[in-house]
Amino acid sequence: MKLQKLRNIGIAAHIDAGKTTVTERILFYTGVTRKVGEVHDGEATMDFMKQEQERGITIASAAISCNWQDYQINIIDTPGHVDFTIEVERSLRVIDGMVALFCAVSGVEPQSETVWNQADRYRVPRIAFVNKMDRTGADFHGAVSQMNEYLDANAIPFQIPMGSEDDFNGLIDIIKNKAYIFGESERTETEIPENFKAEAEKYRTELIEKLADFNDEIMELYFDEKEIPEELLKKAAREAALKLLITPVFTGAAYKNKGVELLLDAITDYLPSPIDIGAVVGTDVENEEKTHTRNPSSKEPFSALAFKLINDPYVGQQTFVRIFSGEIKSGMPVLNSSKGKKERIGRIYKIRAKDREEVSSAGPGEIVALIGMKLTKTGDTLCDIDNPILLESIHIPPSVIELKINAANKNDRKKLGEALAKLSNEDPSFHAKYDEETDETIISGMGELHLEIIVDRLKDEFKVDVETGEPAVALRETITTEVEHKYRHSKQSGGKGEFAEAVIRFEPNTGKGYEFIDMIKGGVIPREFIPSVSKGLEKTMQKGILAGFPIVDIKAVLIDGAHHAVDSSDRAFQTCASVLFKQAFAKAKPILLEPVMKIEITTPDDYIGNVVGDINKRRGKIDVMRRFRKGSQKLSGYVPLMEMFGYATTLRNITSGRANYSMEFYRYEPLPKAVQEEYMKKKEEREQNK
Repeated sequence: MKLQKLRNIGIAAHIDAGKTTVTERILFYTGVTRKVGEVHDGEATMDFMKQEQERGITIASAAISCNWQDYQINIIDTPGHVDFTIEVERSLRVIDGMVALFCAVSGVEPQSETVWNQADRYRVPRIAFVNKMDRTGADFHGAVSQMNEYLDANAIPFQIPMGSEDDFNGLIDIIKNKAYIFGESERTETEIPENFKAEAEKYRTELIEKLADFNDEIMELYFDEKEIPEELLKKAAREAALKLLITPVFTGAAYKNKGVELLLDAITDYLPSPIDIGAVVGTDVENEEKTHTRNPSSKEPFSALAFKLINDPYVGQQTFVRIFSGEIKSGMPVLNSSKGKKERIGRIYKIRAKDREEVSSAGPGEIVALIGMKLTKTGDTLCDIDNPILLESIHIPPSVIELKINAANKNDRKKLGEALAKLSNEDPSFHAKYDEETDETIISGMGELHLEIIVDRLKDEFKVDVETGEPAVALRETITTEVEHKYRHSKQSGGKGEFAEAVIRFEPNTGKGYEFIDMIKGGVIPREFIPSVSKGLEKTMQKGILAGFPIVDIKAVLIDGAHHAVDSSDRAFQTCASVLFKQAFAKAKPILLEPVMKIEITTPDDYIGNVVGDINKRRGKIDVMRRFRKGSQKLSGYVPLMEMFGYATTLRNITSGRANYSMEFYRYEPLPKAVQEEYMKKKEEREQNK
């Protein structure tokens, strides 16, 4: 397989835009499946998890390979629900190009914007597909103008629909200047019908004028009023799309099999190969200021990024990797440069959703699953032992919601622990911890649905019956004022004692996390014990002092201290730092922080007063209102997660079921004083009642 003929693509969009349906049609037309699987029947090839089939939504990004003409296309189908945004994030890190899907009725929806911004972060070239042109209320040109208004996409129609809703029966290819009529089971290429010629000419002129901005040859031909060859238009459009200067827009109705084959042509025509993407840049393992590049060639040293782990009941843990350079073979030793440890490649599989094909080797540009990885986690770099490199990892958002969980049967406790460890490995946005004081296991994730799916999987996949408490918000703790504190730890109990002394200044470090600065002079604390001080602080910060939540956004400046030639040790300095921090924290006016969510609500005009009033009651604020389409508005604002439990039901009730919303984590902000006092009071009551 020539690398120029390889396409690694993701399909991403808002929930219900039809991603999985489009993928199913692609698999059917490329011969991977013999019949089309439908989401609503629970038979989609890509949605093979039981939880996906029951809810009709995609949860885990599934990788699948197919061939179109002489191209190989590796597709990663991603979820549209914001609770599974980590799946989109990790997919975008390893794909070369993206198909952004939009519903012709709904246009740009809240999660469409989130996905688009994620793709911007990784500079992923993309094309757009406006789906569901056969639905009531379909508006192709409205969707394109929303892409330009809300996403700054520089979206240009490369196809326009002929008709819409029940009358949608074909489309016009602007570059070829041809029409395609869709019959029951075939499509026919024809000349553009007379009643669409003026519209087609208008959009062709617009397309040529846009491309002339990026291509001198087209500009000259356009000014000389000469015919511009199709191949030249395609070449210029491809170059502009790869540089993220334009977003080519295509259209169709995937459910009715209209426009999908032409979308496949567009994927091969306008999305990049690994060669187009070029060299990947990584840092030196020893010196992060120094960079290395790896070209997509089998002659370069091996480098790959692990982007997903799945526990398979038949073959064990599968580690999905994207290979950027070099080749791997079964049995070959490699370096996990993120961990600084060696791994050995076991079996190598190419994945076709739930089916797999074993191969003996894999090369640049390929996405494969490895069996036998013991240490490798999501975001880790695998590379050649003699040529180490560290690739950019994957952005993992913080978990914002917690749930208490226990095995219903005491005998299943060990089984529950093992299952949670496997799920944490698979999903870096999911965390589980055991609280020895309360004898409870607490799981945390991105939202209510996220944790609901986890609990379902524990019962179905891992056969652990569990009991859950009420979901609770994952708060954080921090300080609001600068404090300097000194503490001496001295312990004599026969034999070798313990001695450590430190003076540390703590400062608020809003939004910047934990920072440790060493200002020790003259060796009053030996160099080998400085990391011990930081380690003691970090351990104490994991479980807060006010209410047991992690402590964040603190700068610790180590100013002075003392040691003893015999009694000082790593343990002594860790203990000293821990006690010192607890004492200083109480004096630094500590507060609780709560997760604040960015919320977007689409509602008919009639209910705007109800919606805004309800958000205000929840300590939220709507700061932007914009026309979404005729008769409805899109509201954007911020609201504390603590106030949002059960919001879906309330929104349904106050808008007669006609509004929808999307939330994503924005940042942590101080809990208002009155709310904090009420929270602490309730916490004390709960502890007394235990």
